[in-house]
Parts: sequence; structure tokens; C-alpha cells
Amino acid sequence: MTKAETSGGWRGMNGTQRRFMLVFVAGFFAVVTLILIANAESSIADLAASGAHVPDHLVWSWEWSSMIGWLSIYPFLWWVVARLKPPRLSWPQAIAVLVSGSLVASAWHIAVMVAIRHLYYSVTGDGPYRFFDVLQDRLMYEYRKDVTTYVQFVLMASVVQWFVARAAERPIEPEAKMLTIVDGTVRHAIPISEIESVRAAGNYVEVIWAGRTLLHRATLTATIQELGHAFVRIHRSQLVRRNAIRQITSDKSGDFVVVLLDGTKIRGSRRYRPSIEI
Repeated sequence: MTKAETSGGWRGMNGTQRRFMLVFVAGFFAVVTLILIANAESSIADLAASGAHVPDHLVWSWEWSSMIGWLSIYPFLWWVVARLKPPRLSWPQAIAVLVSGSLVASAWHIAVMVAIRHLYYSVTGDGPYRFFDVLQDRLMYEYRKDVTTYVQFVLMASVVQWFVARAAERPIEPEAKMLTIVDGTVRHAIPISEIESVRAAGNYVEVIWAGRTLLHRATLTATIQELGHAFVRIHRSQLVRRNAIRQITSDKSGDFVVVLLDGTKIRGSRRYRPSIEI
């Protein structure tokens, strides 16, 4: 599978994908709960208006048993959408599979729903539950309702998987490069992007960072290799960060003065003048 697909599991997702999936799952169950409540309350009101006497708890059982039936098959629908969507199948093939899947999904939903209702009616003493006694041609009636829910669930899976795949393609921010400096018993991990300048000091170098001067046991040559292209040598004993340079002023001899963003002025040698790019 390519990285743009979503069946690699939770561990195969990056942080953005996981957050999106958590939001989707929370939103999905919130919407399902609201639909269940709305349908149950609507059915209770309709039955009361028609003069039918059905205990409220049985009406509620119709709704939650139906929802359990759908939730039990939704992981399979998710898997089918992830595996069989174009370009893996042509559009006619994918549509044929999804139409056939509607029959399987409806049959499963009805079987689970009816089994739960039989059990609930038996436990509460309101049984037996009669699925076919309510309406003629009950299976076709349920299938027509199930198709609507089936299409909604398939579309939802398709849209969410598309967004998750796009999140996988987002560039990952590179980790900040750090310079480790041991100062006695303290170990400093300093972001290279925050170091203003470095100057030689015998067997050490002085690292200027956040208004502090830290001693680092290394040569200036070794340090510039650690720091990389972000720093430029302006003197045999001095490095500055390129992005920290605000101004360069040259004198008649060719030597120059570098002014950093914090106002610090550092003298540079004409030997290194060509290496500075602003």
C-alpha cells in the first residue's frame, strides 16, 4: 500500500492523522447519539398521536438495536471502501461491489437488530418480538431505509479516508538541530537557530546564546562543521549566524563591522568578506 492509504492502522499514522481520526470518531458517535435520540422521541410522539400504546422503552429498543446493527458492520464497510475504491477497481466495478454490499449490509443489520430485539423482549417480558407482523413486505421496507444509511456511511468513510490520506502527504517539519554544550554538571541542548555568534577562546569556543556566553570544548573549525551552513566565518577567531546579521559596514582597508539583530557589533577581516551573503 502507498502512504496515501489509510489501512496501515493507528501505528502507521502520523500525529495529524491520529488527531483527525480522534475528532472524527468523537464526532461520529456524537452524531449517532443525537440521531438515536431524535428518532426515538419522534417515534414515541407519532405513536402517541396515533393512539397506539407502546411502552417507551420498547420504542427506544428499536432505535438502539438498529444502531448496534449498523455499528457492528461499519468496520467492514470502512475496510471495503479502503480496499476497493478506484483506482484499485474501475468505477463500474466499484459501484457494482458497493451495490452488492448494500444487500449484505442490510441483511446483516436486520439480522443483528432482530436478534437483539428478540432477546430484549424476552428479558423484559414483552415478547415475543414479531418482525414480520408490523408491515407487509417488511424486508423491502427495511432495505429501502437501510440503503440511505448505507450510502451515508460509505460516503462518510470515503471522505474521512481522503482527508486522512491528505494529512499523510503533509510535509513533516524537520527537527531543530541542536548543539550540546557541557558546562560542569549542566548539559545544555541549544537550538542552533538561536545562537548569535561563536568566538575562539584557546582550547574552547565561546558560544553567545540568549545573552549568555557558554564555553564549549571544541575548536572553531570543528564547531563550524557542527553548526553547518547557517554560520559564516568573518574572522579567523569569529563565527556569526547568517540570519542574525542586520548590517555590514566596510572601511577603507577592506575590513568590516557586522551588526547583529540585537545590536552587537563584531569586527570582521577582509579575508572573509567575500563569504558573507545577506
